[in-house]
Amino acid sequence: MIEAAHHPDLKDALQEHLDVTRTQIQRLDQIFTILGEDASGQTCKGMKGVIKEGDEIISQGGENATVDAGIISAAQRVEHYEMAGYGTVRTYAELLGQQQIASLLQQTLDEEKQADEKLTEIARSVNIEAKAA
Repeated sequence: MIEAAHHPDLKDALQEHLDVTRTQIQRLDQIFTILGEDASGQTCKGMKGVIKEGDEIISQGGENATVDAGIISAAQRVEHYEMAGYGTVRTYAELLGQQQIASLLQQTLDEEKQADEKLTEIARSVNIEAKAA
């Protein structure tokens, strides 16, 4: 998505969130260490589908602003999917009395919400440009 984006604010937001994602992976590793579990897991078919839809939007091409609007739409679907997952497991952690884990998951959830809000802000101008295109 970063490579396909045209709007500089969108490129920056996607790159910034990629960097944040690396921190989130470290946080997940920390959670698995706390639990004494291996961090390997299964591929999420739902997320794979959401990402595939984003790839399809990009491959359709079009005017720069239109492509960027599609990228924002796809990226926000990814963010919403992640927020649903992190919110759920954060609540499970709270119910199980795992406050440290719940706190780590809340940090990630907050970051996902911030990324979504930033994308919404960028969409305000990109969507106007796309409409004009």
